[in-house]
Amino acid sequence: MPMSQIAQYFPITDPTLIFFVVMIIILSAPIIMGKLRIPHIIGMVLAGVLVGKYGLNILVRDDSFELFGKVGLYYIMFLASLEMNMDGIRKDGQRFLTFGLLTFAAPFVLTYFMSSELLGYSQQASLLLGCIMASNTLIAYPIVSRYGLQRKKSVSLSVGSSMISLLLALVTLAALVASHRESTGFWFWVWFAAKFLIYIGAMVLIIPRLTRWFLRRYSDAVMQFIFVMSMLFMSAALSEAVGLEGIFGAFVAGLILNRYIPHVSPLMNRIEFIGNALFIPYFLIGVGMLINVRLLFAGTGIIWVVLAITFFGTLGKAIAAYLSARLFRLPLSSGNMMFGLTSAHAAGSIAMIMVGMKIETAPGQMLVNDEMLNAVVIMILFTCIISTMMTESAAQQIIMRDKDMPQDDVQADDERILIPMKYPEYANRLLNLALMMRNPKLGREIVGLNVVYDDDDMRINQERGQRLLESVSKYAAAADVRMQTQVRVAANIANGIKHAFKEFHASEIIIGMHMHKEVSQKFWGAFHQSLFNGLNNQIIMARIKQPLTTIRHIHVVVPSRAQFEPGFYRWLERLDRLAGNMECRMMFHGRPDTLSLVNKYTVEHHPDVKAEYTSMDHWSELPKLAANINEDNMFVVVAARKGTVSYKNAIEYLPEELTTHFSGTNLMIIFPDQHGNAMDEMTFAQPQHTEDRSAYESIGKWINRMKKSGKNRADGSDAQ
Repeated sequence: MPMSQIAQYFPITDPTLIFFVVMIIILSAPIIMGKLRIPHIIGMVLAGVLVGKYGLNILVRDDSFELFGKVGLYYIMFLASLEMNMDGIRKDGQRFLTFGLLTFAAPFVLTYFMSSELLGYSQQASLLLGCIMASNTLIAYPIVSRYGLQRKKSVSLSVGSSMISLLLALVTLAALVASHRESTGFWFWVWFAAKFLIYIGAMVLIIPRLTRWFLRRYSDAVMQFIFVMSMLFMSAALSEAVGLEGIFGAFVAGLILNRYIPHVSPLMNRIEFIGNALFIPYFLIGVGMLINVRLLFAGTGIIWVVLAITFFGTLGKAIAAYLSARLFRLPLSSGNMMFGLTSAHAAGSIAMIMVGMKIETAPGQMLVNDEMLNAVVIMILFTCIISTMMTESAAQQIIMRDKDMPQDDVQADDERILIPMKYPEYANRLLNLALMMRNPKLGREIVGLNVVYDDDDMRINQERGQRLLESVSKYAAAADVRMQTQVRVAANIANGIKHAFKEFHASEIIIGMHMHKEVSQKFWGAFHQSLFNGLNNQIIMARIKQPLTTIRHIHVVVPSRAQFEPGFYRWLERLDRLAGNMECRMMFHGRPDTLSLVNKYTVEHHPDVKAEYTSMDHWSELPKLAANINEDNMFVVVAARKGTVSYKNAIEYLPEELTTHFSGTNLMIIFPDQHGNAMDEMTFAQPQHTEDRSAYESIGKWINRMKKSGKNRADGSDAQ
């Protein structure tokens, strides 16, 4: 079909088709952006650019984008204030206030003068850009959670200051908006201040009382959600009625309702789910549809604007962070953390620029032009990258600085091993491994799990699973070990295992490695990768090709800085107990500082274990180890998840290394306990989908493969 005939069907104007296309974008954008390592919030905006009139012109920006966009705009500000830690802020109010004022004032002043002097923008436009750069979004906070640094002073100061700077930015923005609605004389500002105070007082008096009364009286989940939404939009509507912008009202509503909606409550989960699944992505796509990408190629003007805004705004955040760290007598690494957390701009910036687009400075002339809109969106991408990199580096610096190593607590009474099993020929080997690793003094039962797909063969597979678990239970009973079993039906195997893990309050998982190529050609199989990315608890993946009692040596590769991971002593305890029960020798390979702690623990708690220690400076030495491993040996790799202090890029290529050099070896891969939430959740600030290998790495691997094949062909032709 000719392109002219295809073009006649676009842009799509039918509301049903528009909604369908938007749903497809919301579904696919996180997956694609995960591969490209682009923040989720930017990914949605870029998707909007692609389908909008300035891109491929696939969709018309109809009334649904106006409706859902406004709801999404309020939702962003509402969630931002709901996620604030109010208790932490109250404890050290003076420091929070100092850092908050600095992190607002420094970028505000620098951006204002840069915009007016260097860019030649009007006073109002410069004020708007100052507000945008003075606020920030805690886009890198999940990194802090992964490292377990939430209680560090620099982190709590950053969270508190973010709230203060955002509040001040919104108040300034409200004043800017109000100044365009009426004459701005002395009495206007007096009346504006009076209306502002009346509004704040009314909200503080009305919303808490209404909330307490309603939540005590009604427990229905739907009614509670609708009530919260009613309070949100009431606050937004009243703020507009008194001359403020609706996003300010949404933010205030979140601050007031903060204490009544715990972060881990079902109500909070419903609020986040609805917003992140529909309203916020819809809003972000709508923002992207307004962006004219053609301006990027019209000249160097917009590039200059982007660089100027990003540089001066980020410089202001850096001055505030390091000056505050100096005033509070905090080390440089804390200053790095404060700068990293407060330097990103995302949700608040988009909300403010959208408000600015509605301000008319002259008939037919808007405050925000296409150049400013494009510049702010690109600035968001740059600052998110800067923030993420800086926070990651600072987190590792703080861990190394404070030497926050896990406590040696072998008596921790949390042991409950979960064994997902499917293949009868392998189930007993996994159980044997668990029996040799468990602590018999605790007398804890082992949990056997069989997960079957919810498909046409479900009943048959359930019966097979039940027979398998009964057989394994008898095997465990012979060893005088109790076993709890469950056959679970799930649409997704990984999710079935993760939910069972939480239900049984398991401490760790022992699972067989993927060895069935007819199921999946990938090294990790169909769901293993999703499992260790979705759970932060210890996961042991084993490929045992012979009875454990016939294994003579265990080689263990330990990454540098493994001693700083919270699960360090758990996996070491399991391996020591395994070696002791098997009466075989263990050889640890790693850095001297890590090996010294391994040696100390083994000598103190398992003196009968025969252990040797060999220095290994880099993971590139793995192929050398392969030559020393025999058929009756076991090779153990202590791996690390991305975003942990012991993770290194070499682990990225672990599947290739193991496939090439250890294909016939008894193998075990351990992912230790780490800090953070048990399950990854998508928010407006972070992606849901995290790929093990990015698109850039895949392209690099393909290029290297092409180079090697070209070299081989050249060598072959030379030989001829």
